Amino acid sequence: MAKGYLIAQIDVHDTETYAKYTAQTPGIAASHGGEFIVRGGQFEALEGEAPKGRVVVIEFPSYDQARKFYNSEEYQAIVGIRHAASTSGVFLVEGP
Repeated sequence: MAKGYLIAQIDVHDTETYAKYTAQTPGIAASHGGEFIVRGGQFEALEGEAPKGRVVVIEFPSYDQARKFYNSEEYQAIVGIRHAASTSGVFLVEGP
């Protein structure tokens, strides 16, 4: 079974509010089998434009589990915090 990856590009403009979101996300992801592979850190664009802000990658046992995490009541209850504190793009990708 192929794994699922939730990939987010996040440009934070309110760090205090965003911290309330990041304090809750790891536990919710873990309850759906998710593990943070990338959570911010240094990056550079080798081709094209670099993402603004931070890049986050969460690995899940399957694509379906990644989707279930994103659509879960627990995650949807806090996603508005991220929306209020940042501009972001979030993608699901199937992988090995």
